[in-house]
Amino acid sequence: MDIHVDRDRCLGAGMCALTAPEVFDQDEDEGLVTLLDARPPRERHAAVRVAAGVCPAAAITLTERGSSPAS
Repeated sequence: MDIHVDRDRCLGAGMCALTAPEVFDQDEDEGLVTLLDARPPRERHAAVRVAAGVCPAAAITLTERGSSPAS
């Protein structure tokens, strides 16, 4: 799994950081998403998928290796 975040779309809601804190955080200046691990281990994939799904701005894009991007 590869993760891409679009900080221009991010609203700073923080749902990603709450759902998968090992992978996402928020910067202190603007409160926007910060990606901590663009290729997390398999045991974190479920939480990352949930985080992408609850993002109100759809700012998280996931790409499963061997497939096309999906959010």
